[in-house]
Formats: sequence, C-alpha cells, structure tokens
Amino acid sequence: MSEWNSHDVAQRIHEAAQTAHRLPPVRVQGYFNLWPVMARGEFDRFATDDPPPVRFPPTPREIERMMEVMHWMAWLEVEDRKLLWMRAERYRWEEIARRFGCSPRTAQRRWNDAVGRVAVHLNVRQEEIAGIGINARHPA
Repeated sequence: MSEWNSHDVAQRIHEAAQTAHRLPPVRVQGYFNLWPVMARGEFDRFATDDPPPVRFPPTPREIERMMEVMHWMAWLEVEDRKLLWMRAERYRWEEIARRFGCSPRTAQRRWNDAVGRVAVHLNVRQEEIAGIGINARHPA
C-alpha cells in the first residue's frame, strides 16, 4: 500500500466495528435449556417478536483486518480509543461530546488528531519495514 491518510484509517476502523458486530455472541459455557421447544399455533406466532436478523459471520480475512485495527488501537490512549470506536459505530458528534464532556467541535478535533496519529504511526512503520527490506537485500 502507498501512504496512509486519515480517511483510509477511518474507513478501516469503521470496517473493524462492522466486523465486530458480525461476530457470534459470547455466551457463558455450561448453561443450557432442557425444555422442549413449544409448538406455536398460527395465532400465537402473530404475538411473538420479530425473528432476529440474519447476520452472516465475517470471513477470516475480515477478522484478520479487524485484529490489525485492534493492534493500532494499542498505540492510543484509552479515551482516544473510545472516541474512535464510538465514531466508527456512527454515534452522533453530540452524543460523543456528551460522553467526553466537551463540545461537538472539540470531539471532532480530538478524533481528527487521533486518526492522524494512527496514520503517522502506520507511515513510519511502513518506512521502517521498507528500509529493513532494502538493507536485507543489499547487506553492507
């Protein structure tokens, strides 16, 4: 990949949030139900809730990309992680600002700063990897 920018990083974080929602739910092991499933009549089915939405599980590639984004989050402070994740889940700026006790514009500036720091860190890491690759091919 060429150089990382804030837009690319924000898209990857949003993609990771979507992938996390598609993962199967975590359940406590050891609990199960021995009651038989009740056969409902036609009238009873009208009163029941809508069936849960069908979610297709993420592919291994999507999970790998999500885990890569999770490693990026380790480079940030806890508050910045929460800010980026809330925005990736499409919270409104007013809700994010209320959570962090600041104005919506300040929350946007903090988000831009955090995304920019991740992009800079990725670009520095990419240059280091490229430098190592060149030195490995041409030993001094």
